[in-house]
Amino acid sequence: MKVVMLAAGIGTRLGQTAAKTVPKILLRFGGKTLLERHIEIFRRQGITELVLGVGFHHDEIQLEIETLGAQNFARTVLNKDYEQGNIVTLWTLRDEICCGEPVLIMDADVLYHERLLERLVDSRHPNCLLIDRDFVPGAEPVKICVRDGEIIEFRKWLSADFDFCGESVGFFKFSAEIAQQIMLQTDLSLCQGRRNEPYEDTIRDVLLTSPRGTFAFEDITGIPWMEIDFAVDIERANTEILPRVSKAIEDGGLLKGIVENDDPSLALTS
Repeated sequence: MKVVMLAAGIGTRLGQTAAKTVPKILLRFGGKTLLERHIEIFRRQGITELVLGVGFHHDEIQLEIETLGAQNFARTVLNKDYEQGNIVTLWTLRDEICCGEPVLIMDADVLYHERLLERLVDSRHPNCLLIDRDFVPGAEPVKICVRDGEIIEFRKWLSADFDFCGESVGFFKFSAEIAQQIMLQTDLSLCQGRRNEPYEDTIRDVLLTSPRGTFAFEDITGIPWMEIDFAVDIERANTEILPRVSKAIEDGGLLKGIVENDDPSLALTS
């Protein structure tokens, strides 16, 4: 299985920090870049190829691939218009996504325990999103809303009645057919001038117009992960998430106390 990863952004929301001078995928946690951590996890999970959509300081990402000796595993595709929305990066990767096989599409700026990706790879659902019900509500998280076991909304703004909702991790698994539909929708969105919209909107468009049961989710509540968007996220990733990831590894790779899908205690009800 191939991973297609979006790693072209500038990271403007990091603010005036030294981290802003490098792509977020090259931020270091515990002495390793996010890219190195991704590659290590992918290889253990049987991923055969990583394709990175790059832009900002793309030469530094290529250098890191070479430094890691991963040239035969990872390669880059340049989005020259990386200062526009990440939907443009998604479109730049269209040939890689429409590969005729199942594909994983992932955000690059996430620190996470390997169990999280394992749940996605091993899911019986061919079109799968990851949901974390233990999250802080607000305008920032991209939310997945579920009613009667089905995803009925996928966006930052809540506008539907639901049984529970959670935050999207930004990791997706799609069948070859759905991947192609997502790219067709991406093409339509760009033709309509929607170049500054998040790429998740194209996934949402396909999800909401597909037959019931086409898309499903895995509940990863309790597995440590952190998206790196703001300067405060870097500190929290180092002080809170990385120690939890390390402890889970020491405990044998399975985090104790993972919340099962039917536990209502973490559900945000409408």
